[in-house]
Amino acid sequence: MSPLRRGAAPTGPVVGPSRRGSVDSVTLARRLHRYTYAEYVALEQSSPTKHEFLDGEIYAMAGGSEEHSALAAEVLRALGNAVGARPCRVHTSDLRVYVESAGLATFPDGAVICGPLAQHAPSPVATALNPSVLLEVTSPSSEELDTGDKQAFYRTIPSLRESIIVSHRERRITVHQRDADGIWSTRVAIAGGRVSVPSLGAELDVDEIYRSSAIR
Repeated sequence: MSPLRRGAAPTGPVVGPSRRGSVDSVTLARRLHRYTYAEYVALEQSSPTKHEFLDGEIYAMAGGSEEHSALAAEVLRALGNAVGARPCRVHTSDLRVYVESAGLATFPDGAVICGPLAQHAPSPVATALNPSVLLEVTSPSSEELDTGDKQAFYRTIPSLRESIIVSHRERRITVHQRDADGIWSTRVAIAGGRVSVPSLGAELDVDEIYRSSAIR
């Protein structure tokens, strides 16, 4: 299982750099302690900083850029408008998602939960097991993870219908969709195009999502 690449593993009580920073290979080589999930939960309940967990490693999170925040907000606005009367709620990156198959506790840039939130019992309150839609907005340091390992992990979530990736490099939105037979397909829209999120009946207009962005 590959470690999250957006932060460095801790070597003691102080957790390493931001999840959107680079991996400190020296820290990784010298790591002497692997954390239990209970230790991670205890840290989360006492720390003002959010953390992610995978394979015995804890990663501190830091805020993203203005561009990153604005792109996530535009997508979440579009999803919220599409929800309508459905029994679904759109969540920001404050909602933790737990991926049981990978033992991953993570904070995607957005999520949609349809029906009651299924709480992961060992985790702090508001840790969801049942997202219908997940959103990641890439950054220079997170792109490999967001488009690689995380997508593989996300596809194992039984409730997940779509995973959306918004690029920081160009006007491009990718939607990975699971059909009724459990088969995944991928659709990509670039500048001037649109891509659907079928489970919500949503259409993401690329130029509208990037309307205030300097990205071309």
